[in-house]
Amino acid sequence: MTHTFITNSPEETIELAKRFGQKLCGGETIAYKGGLGAGKTTFTRGLAIGMGLSDEVTSPTFALVNEYAQKGVTLRLVHFDMYRITGALDLETTGFFDYMDSNTVIACEWSENIESELPDDSIYITIERVDDDTRKITIEGAERLADTWN
Repeated sequence: MTHTFITNSPEETIELAKRFGQKLCGGETIAYKGGLGAGKTTFTRGLAIGMGLSDEVTSPTFALVNEYAQKGVTLRLVHFDMYRITGALDLETTGFFDYMDSNTVIACEWSENIESELPDDSIYITIERVDDDTRKITIEGAERLADTWN
């Protein structure tokens, strides 16, 4: 199942992702595709808010992974940047597989670099920059969350 949305501001992107984040229950892997500045981190900020976490989400470009958890919230969000990861061996050094559990949502930027290593039930989110403010967001593989968009 594929759903496509157009957002006209970072705030609209966050709101869309917030609705999506409210439906997550843990164990999901979200695989982002989109160029530099497309809005992957902005979408992740919305996910965090929807999950009941802080909105202080930053790009994991230099750290490779940022973990977001909050006292009183059972889920955690782990945000990866795979831009510099070139294969399974590199991926292993990030601890990626150690985070796969039922209390964790993984959001993975530059997922195309590790596509063969992603779980079969990954949710793919492609973010395309239309202009400075407008984004085309396509979500695939989220059948369980289909009622989010009704």
